[in-house]
Amino acid sequence: MTDEPSRPVFPRHVTAEVQAALDDTRVVVLHGARQTGKSTLVNAIAAARADARVVTLDDPPVLAAARADPVLFVQHDVLLVSDEVQRAPELLLPIKSAVDRDPRPGRFLLTGSAHVLTLPRLADSLAGRMDVIELAPLTQGEIAGRPETFADRVLSRDARWPPVVQTSKAELLALAAAGGFPEARRRDTGRRRNAWFSAYLRAYVERDVRDIADIEHRAQMRTLLALVAARSANLLNIDDLARDSRLPSSTARRYLEILEASFLAVRLPAWSSNVTQRTVSSPKVYVADSGLCAHLLGSDIEALAQAGAPAGPLIETFALLEIRRQLGWSATVATLHHLRTKDKLEVDGVLEARDGRVAGVEVKAGATVTSRDFRGLRWLAAKTGARFTNGVVLYSGEQALPFGPGLWALPMPVVWA
Repeated sequence: MTDEPSRPVFPRHVTAEVQAALDDTRVVVLHGARQTGKSTLVNAIAAARADARVVTLDDPPVLAAARADPVLFVQHDVLLVSDEVQRAPELLLPIKSAVDRDPRPGRFLLTGSAHVLTLPRLADSLAGRMDVIELAPLTQGEIAGRPETFADRVLSRDARWPPVVQTSKAELLALAAAGGFPEARRRDTGRRRNAWFSAYLRAYVERDVRDIADIEHRAQMRTLLALVAARSANLLNIDDLARDSRLPSSTARRYLEILEASFLAVRLPAWSSNVTQRTVSSPKVYVADSGLCAHLLGSDIEALAQAGAPAGPLIETFALLEIRRQLGWSATVATLHHLRTKDKLEVDGVLEARDGRVAGVEVKAGATVTSRDFRGLRWLAAKTGARFTNGVVLYSGEQALPFGPGLWALPMPVVWA
């Protein structure tokens, strides 16, 4: 028998955040969508320590033991690493009691495929005792094994950009369609990758959603997610989603919240500031991985490259999610929003640092940029004044081009190169 070929292990930029949290926090929760690599990451952290015990609640006998005697299950003198904590909420109060009796940091490292702040029993039981870190799908820098600092640079007042970065729209579409799920990235062809995404969605609808909520029409979760994919990078309109999914508005809203709690959909809030009242308050909605979005759209790269295909929204989904993921480890603490004014001026991404600095990012699928593409960024610069650092248009061309003070057209790979 031959050995199984070694599979690449991608470096995860949040590893240092998890290790730092274990040094000063009693309970650390690493949450994110299924198959983002949470188990791989926590197992690697545990393997590097002499004081770790690893269990997984995906294993039926382990889950049965946890439910039968949760108090005994969490009794230990070493770091307990447990997968998929949302499957056994019975453990939460015993964990609370354990860390209250022994408040040493690094007692528990838990993972979950549901957003812990949407699970009241977890959030309430461990409030003040836990640090929560998200593990998103892979970024391009993690795939290439290099650090990414775009979020820090675009919020810097002395940012420098490489003059030329080779890229093309076809290459960007290929990256977007591949997405960031590690197992999907290991599939060599679009056909095999689509098979993985189909199985992933089937497992989510048939099993995983039950860990979060008891819903009557699980099959319609897939329909709703497909409708979100068709609207990815657009303003969220619940009534529109409800009509097309044939669900009551209240049900569509609840199902979308479940998709968000499962990390399969992302709501990007509107940017607001006391500098103006001329902005629209509706959030944008995105499928949380561009590869999953492309699969749900049912389009291959050749089809997406055709005129009229949804290449623009898919590339915006891809680029904005890359930037959003970087905020999980960037040196600059910042938030990401979108901007749309009542006069129809737009900025796809507005980054706002805790100290008030503001930068804007516009995403364009094409290889040509004109002054008109900076209208929203110029509006943002005028409204924020000295707080404004940079406004960039990411595009599929190869040159970094200045369009005024602090305004640049940049090849999209600058985000991760």
